[in-house]
Amino acid sequence: MPAPRTVLLTGAAGGLGTLMRDLLPDYGYALRLLDVRPVEGADAITADLADQDAVREAVRGVDAIIHLAGISLEARFEKILRANIEGTYHLYEAARQEGVGRIVFASSNHAVGYTPRPQGGTPLDPSAPIPVDTPRRPDTFYGLSKCFGEDLAQLYWDKHGLETVSVRIGSCFPETTSVRMLSVWMSPADGARLFHAALTAEHVGHTVVHGSSANTRLWWDLGTARALGYEPQDDSEPWAEKLIAEQGELDPDNEAHARLGGHFVTDPPIWPD
Repeated sequence: MPAPRTVLLTGAAGGLGTLMRDLLPDYGYALRLLDVRPVEGADAITADLADQDAVREAVRGVDAIIHLAGISLEARFEKILRANIEGTYHLYEAARQEGVGRIVFASSNHAVGYTPRPQGGTPLDPSAPIPVDTPRRPDTFYGLSKCFGEDLAQLYWDKHGLETVSVRIGSCFPETTSVRMLSVWMSPADGARLFHAALTAEHVGHTVVHGSSANTRLWWDLGTARALGYEPQDDSEPWAEKLIAEQGELDPDNEAHARLGGHFVTDPPIWPD
């Protein structure tokens, strides 16, 4: 499909949002920026996703949405409910009301965080990658909210014809900082490539893809992402020798190393006060 001209970027003040603010205009997009925190931009809106009127106003007139807003770490369920679950619903309902045709939803590896990682996944010890249709196994309330977002996207496609690409993001940072991240890292440049592919591919319905670079130690299958036209160009391997020397190889007997979600699996739960 032709590239949408105006794209609403929610969570524009966050880490990933800041990276995409710099990279996506190179693909020809005019970005409308939305965040609960003020962000500089010619078309920037400061609003909370809890404010349904403000969300609908932000959505009005855009061609597509990249939804990055919300809490990106574990938190009390009440906070996750308000920001990630109710907020995502408000966005989808506003998109339906305003006739927006496509959303790119930032899902997460933590929607399947309890999935055992491939025990190989290195150049010398390959093993089968995790498929995109692996059963969801959230590792936190945060991961649970991403499962909800994927199901909400499916509902709005089936019921209202609103298309979504749900991107299960690994770790999107300028460089890799842990041995685990070597297998799930997505460079910012590849992130922009993937979001662009998700915005422009034909007939996506609701498609779930894994979001990472073409890492030598990749744990999961990028087939559905590549089917959108995504061609990752980066690899975390240049950081491997240094990180392994500092941190050691992953220990399969350590639950945080043995599961896709890493320390999210083993961190103490965040209970309501």
